[in-house]
Amino acid sequence: MSKYVAFNNDTALSYVQELGQFFPTDSVLSCYEFGDGNLNLVFRIQDTNQRSIILKQALPYARCVGESWPLTLDRARIEASVLQKHGKVCPALTVKVLHHDSELAVTILEDLSDLAILRGELNQGQTFRQLGSDVATYLARTSFYHSDFYLSPADKKALVQEFTNPELCSITEDLFFDDPYRVHERNNFPAELTEQVHLLRQNSTLLVNIARLKSKFFSSPQTLLHGDVHTGSIFVSQNQTKFIDPEFGFFGPIGFDLGSFIGNLLLNYCAHNGRVAEAPKRRDLHTYLLNTISTCLQVFEQQWLALAKEESRDLALQAPGFSEQFLQEVLQDAMGYCGTELIRRTIGLAHVADIDEIEATDKRLAVQKQTLLLGEQLILNAKSCRSTDDFYQLIISFVH
Repeated sequence: MSKYVAFNNDTALSYVQELGQFFPTDSVLSCYEFGDGNLNLVFRIQDTNQRSIILKQALPYARCVGESWPLTLDRARIEASVLQKHGKVCPALTVKVLHHDSELAVTILEDLSDLAILRGELNQGQTFRQLGSDVATYLARTSFYHSDFYLSPADKKALVQEFTNPELCSITEDLFFDDPYRVHERNNFPAELTEQVHLLRQNSTLLVNIARLKSKFFSSPQTLLHGDVHTGSIFVSQNQTKFIDPEFGFFGPIGFDLGSFIGNLLLNYCAHNGRVAEAPKRRDLHTYLLNTISTCLQVFEQQWLALAKEESRDLALQAPGFSEQFLQEVLQDAMGYCGTELIRRTIGLAHVADIDEIEATDKRLAVQKQTLLLGEQLILNAKSCRSTDDFYQLIISFVH
């Protein structure tokens, strides 16, 4: 019988004290729960010398909904394992796992309280010079080293099985590719968007492209994805970037994580049209976000192709020109998934504070109309993307 029980402040503290490996034995510890996400409990345990750790526990249901939406506890194992795998190939950019207990669905992590969540910082108009290159490095290294270019077929197949994640993949499949394109109780958008949403749902060319993206998500185990790359799952400072929360991790198409990240920067770009009244400041923020996207795309391409050239182990995949052809398809996928992120964050279940916290209704509505149109155009034009420059130029043409 499982020993699982959901923690509170006292039981989380007792658990850490019983482990006895994170603080001196005579430490006086305190604990508080501060999770504000959709799924899990998150506790900070610290001593009087400000040493601290984070304890994260999965609940057997979606916290944002309640017990009517049950979820597997195995997602905690997957999250910890993804962090460990990604941390092995990209330690500087991955939060460190200190302990994991599958029965209790508990993971203990390094405390990143000296960093800040990227979404909140971008919403406040903060900028981070290293962000684009750091994200590109993380995505290039984690995707290459868990791909067919590097892993043996036997090792890859074993990992695909280990990271099978049907329940959380089903959430992604519903929220990205299904719900926004039909009437569903989970969708959430103002009545003023009804006509635009109706036209989007009647666009047969768009729906065929959505079907292609969903089919690719189903059937292309190209690499071990983070699975939920958004600006709420990245911690930042001026000198550091750290990825957290890959509980949606599974083997899927490389372009999914890249597209999700760029989609979140574009959501923030559009949101500033309603957030920032001063034109010079707004232009500066727009320029920063576009430059970050450009840097991310270029560095991702450079690093991925360099890794493919220097470290590919499969003889057939070393054929001259193949890695460039492969990466072109990754970029097309990324542009499509970028568009689905924009649409689902506007009319689906899970919105972003970037837009929802715009106080003026008319400005918020104008931003929502822009993100819907931008998402639609990115999906429709994804197949025309042949390079990172194409991707960037298409974005420029649609946001101006």
